Amino acid sequence: MFTIPRFLILIALLPFAITAQYTDVINSNRPGQSVSAYAVGRNVVQAEWGLLYEQRDHMDLNTVSDILGTDLSLRYGLFFENLEINYEGTFINQNITFNNFDRSENRTDFSRNRLGLKYLVYDPFKNPERNKPNLLSWRANHKFRLKNLLPAISLYGGATFNLGDNPFYPEDATLSYRAMIATQSRLTPRWVLITNVAYDRITTDFPELNYVISLSHAFRNPKWSLFVEHQGIDSDRYTDQLFRGGIAHLFSENFQADLSFGGSIKNTPSRLFFNTGISYRLDFHKDTLKPIDDQKSVNSIKKKPLKKKKRAKKKKGEIDF
Repeated sequence: MFTIPRFLILIALLPFAITAQYTDVINSNRPGQSVSAYAVGRNVVQAEWGLLYEQRDHMDLNTVSDILGTDLSLRYGLFFENLEINYEGTFINQNITFNNFDRSENRTDFSRNRLGLKYLVYDPFKNPERNKPNLLSWRANHKFRLKNLLPAISLYGGATFNLGDNPFYPEDATLSYRAMIATQSRLTPRWVLITNVAYDRITTDFPELNYVISLSHAFRNPKWSLFVEHQGIDSDRYTDQLFRGGIAHLFSENFQADLSFGGSIKNTPSRLFFNTGISYRLDFHKDTLKPIDDQKSVNSIKKKPLKKKKRAKKKKGEIDF
């Protein structure tokens, strides 16, 4: 059986030849819950922080609750370009009223508290020859092509921590494991599709299957972008279908702000939530220099065909000495 600790070891031992697509502009997972397939880049430190509010009412239990909280993601490009270590935490305060019993209760703790590694195992844009622009056609460079569906793929392995007497997960052990596959397709220069499939709290009595599908679009002014997202959650403890949408604005190459909202489509419980936040990075990235002898020239001259042509001309007496 393939266990999670071995999964983490596999990520650490994958070949280092793959290079992630470091960008000069911040690459944030906000807004939304989807995770990009790409790492932030070696020696890049990035923080993504937000404030959240949620109204959650349960028709069958006849409860009404208001939730205030904050979420934080800390990301660091570790050792090489395609490996990232990240911490994700959400700390909330829930004021819940039980109408059947005419009483209220206050619950405060982490609803999310995990640490993991993400490794880019495949990048369709690694080969510059395959993805070079068409210099003769603007439309050819901006239209949708079937090969754009081929995604970048990352593997994630990590652990979820349940510290103390957590009122949201009272039955869970202190430590459980999480695994995820993240994909990212650039459909056109302005449209990006991200999918995540995760299996969380694996060693608990209530393991959770979670998937996210997110579509984002950059406007003509690339400092503005919007997204729509669908998330599915399935476990014996809780099942739901959630939808989100929002907008982000890039203030500088290292700073982004965002706003999002969403909700559920059922009433057990019904959920309506709002989130706003910022992303900021400290960019200590430096490109690795390659000796000229180790570089592969795109326009390298093939010597063998030239030698064949020279011999053919020599036989015909066409070469001048």
